[in-house]
This record gives sequence, C-alpha cells and structure tokens, in this order.
Amino acid sequence: MREVDWRDFRDHLATADQQGRRLWIYAKQPCGRYYTARKWVSYVLLVILFAGPFIRIHGNPLLLVNVIERKFSVLGQVFWPQDGFVLALSLLLFITGIAVFTAAFGRLWCGWTCPQTVLMEMVFRRLEYWIEGDVAEQRALAAAPWTARKLGKKLLKHGLFFGLSFVIGNTLLAYIIGSDALLALVTDNPWNHLTGLTFMLLFTLVFYLIFARFREQACTFICPYGRFQSTLIDENTIVVAYDHKRGERREHLRRGESFAARRARGAGDCIDCRQCVAVCPTGIDIRNGLQMECVHCTACMDACDDIMTKVGRPRGLIRYASLNGIEKGERLRVTPRLVAYSVLLLVLGGLLAAVLLTRSEVDVSLLRAPGTLFQQTPEGRLSNLYLLKLVNKTTHDLPVELRLEKPPGRLVVAGAPLTVPAGQLRQSSVIVELDPAVARDHREVVVTVHANQRQLGRVKTGFIGPRYDRAR
Repeated sequence: MREVDWRDFRDHLATADQQGRRLWIYAKQPCGRYYTARKWVSYVLLVILFAGPFIRIHGNPLLLVNVIERKFSVLGQVFWPQDGFVLALSLLLFITGIAVFTAAFGRLWCGWTCPQTVLMEMVFRRLEYWIEGDVAEQRALAAAPWTARKLGKKLLKHGLFFGLSFVIGNTLLAYIIGSDALLALVTDNPWNHLTGLTFMLLFTLVFYLIFARFREQACTFICPYGRFQSTLIDENTIVVAYDHKRGERREHLRRGESFAARRARGAGDCIDCRQCVAVCPTGIDIRNGLQMECVHCTACMDACDDIMTKVGRPRGLIRYASLNGIEKGERLRVTPRLVAYSVLLLVLGGLLAAVLLTRSEVDVSLLRAPGTLFQQTPEGRLSNLYLLKLVNKTTHDLPVELRLEKPPGRLVVAGAPLTVPAGQLRQSSVIVELDPAVARDHREVVVTVHANQRQLGRVKTGFIGPRYDRAR
C-alpha cells in the first residue's frame, strides 16, 4: 500500500535528480481516442504550417510578416506600417482571446495546437518511436554499448531531426521574406548567399537542439505561458484533472479482488499502475493535481482510460473537468471574470471590424522635398516640390489621379499617368504652382486622391513662398 504525500511533488523537479542533473524523459507512446483526435488536428495544422507560405489569396500570401520591407499579409490582405493601429489591435485581440480561452479551457492551446507540441509529439517523437522503438527499447538502446547498430540508429534519428529542422527553418523564413524570394535563394548558387546560409544553419541548429535536446524544457522553462496561466485559471476552469475522490486511496490491484471489496477497505479506483506518469511528455504525476508543467496533452487520459477498461471500471478517472466539478460535482458555470473577459473580447473584435471596414484603399503621404525652397516659374507663379508616397492596400492595380482641392492653382505629377501596383508602394514627385497673390493668403494646400471615379484619400501639406509684410 502506498500512501500519498501531496507535498512530495513540490519538493523536486520531475526532470532533475537531487544533484540537479537532468533526468531524461522516456515518454511511452500514447494511444487512444484523444491521441487519435490530436493526430488529425495535427495533420491539418502541419499542412497549413508548411503550405502556408505558398498559398495565395488574390495573389497575396496567406500569411507574410516581412519586417525587412515592412509589409504584412494576413489572409491575403496586405498591411503596411501605416496600419500599425490595425496590427496592434489584432495583437491585443489575440492576447485577450488567449486569456478568455485559458480562463474557460485551461491550456488546451498547448496540448492541441501549439507548434512546439505538434512538432515535438506528432513529428519528432513519432520518428523516434519508429527508429528506436517504444520506452523499453529506447532505454535499452541508451544503456547499450556503442555498436554499429546503435550508431546507425542514432545517426539516422539525428540526421532526420537536423534535416527536418532545416525544413522548418526555411518554412519560417518563407513567412518572413515570401515564398518567391525563398525559392530564388534555394535555386541560386549558395556561394552567393553565404551570410544568409550561415544564419539559416544557425536557426536550424536552434530548432534541432529544441526538438532533440531541450524538448519539454522549452515548455517548462522557456515558454512563459505555463506561469501566465496561473493568473487566469480558477476553480471553474476546465483542465486535465484527476478525480481524487474516486481514485484515492490508490493501491495496487490484488488478484481476484473485486472493486466492491477494495472500496470496503478504503481503496479507490486508482490501481497505482503509473501509466499516466509513463506517457507524460513532461514527466509529472497528474494525480498530484494541476501543475505548471502540465500541457494538457491528454496522454494521461488515454492511458488511464485504457487501464480502467481493462480492470472493468468506468473511464474518466483522469478527464477534462473543473476543480469544482471534482470537489462539488458542479457543472461548468460562467463566472463574472469570464464574462468580463468575453465583453472585452467582443469590444476589441467590434473595434477591429470597424477599423477594417473603414480602412482606406490607399495611404497617401505628401511632404515637401527636404532642403528645397520655392521656385518662380517663367509665368511668374510660385512652385513647391513635394515627395509623394502612395500605398495600394488592394489586390488590384489602381490608376490614381491627384487633384488640387484648394487653393486654386496647378498640380503636376512627374511621370504621369500614375498607377500603383496591387499591394505595392509607389513614389513620385509632385509640383504645386500658385499665383503669388494666392500663395500670400494660403500657406496650406489640400490634395485629393481619386481612382475609378472615387475619392480615396485627402491630404494636407504646407506651401512656402516669399515673406510678405502684411502691414504694407
């Protein structure tokens, strides 16, 4: 019989011994209904991840974060630095969404959709199972002396790990510079891009170390989300939970003993098989309660359900539940905090929708050319030189026309007609000419931007001329 010490698990790390040396986790390969569901979700996410840079919507990438050219594309919509408010609002909406989701469902993101978990558990670890076998074979291989067989398995595994890390690094690079630029780099002579290749190899090494060595430490030590969740989860949050009221006192199953007899002597449904610990990728014992290291991967749920089925007990000893659901048998209820988060999420979502719906198709910047003064034309007019920048946010080319709204005068665009390519920036020079009498009374000009018989923008700028003595 093993009595539970609820304080013991807080006195040490599951991945370190008493001397602080790392204990390597050999997680048993899980199987079950939740693992099968996670696999199908992972397949969809992996297709999106690796195909994303090559998917086009209206000719624009599905997702592009080109910080070099300060160009961003989300679902085919192009955003520029001028749309900083939209990007900031989207980021705030995303963070608030995570807060609402975590307050309601815990770390479901970590276990089901986090790229680290998906790649580690559904790609790299499955390759490891395929090459080295399950836990028993992996432990035996690690303890065995170096032979040709062991060396071959290790070289194959780490070679595949490094190759996959290189593919992942290039995929992420495609999200930054675009798939066309990446294909140009890949098909060109590598000696022409030694600097970029060096950085790519460094990124590859980082990804390789994460999936080959750091593994669960990326979640428990590096990622701040596990610590952040403690401020969001309460007694009504749905988490991966062990039903201690049903499971305790945990005790090994005696041969031929019925569970009615076990209950009569105070033993619970948990037979202390430790299969929930064997499959945990972070090495924790979920029976000790919710812990920061738990990523809600549901592996322990599948393992426990399998054991309960074999011993003839109902599944769900470890299940999705809230603390109040375990302690008091309460159903999930909506708390005031969750309502407040949801209201904030709706407000931010409405504000973002309003901004996107009222977002102009063209951004206009018209500034006087630095270091230039006014000029006088042969006709006696005063002229100012301006630099024009037009950003086309649409997915089609725009023939643009500039008109001088006020004061009365003449506007000339260099290189007219002016056409701005889809999703591109176009720069040009603009000259505004005013009569001296008009320039004396007007120090501000207003220019409107038109395309396809519609006004798309309006911009104000200053006009300089000779200094007049109004007292005269």
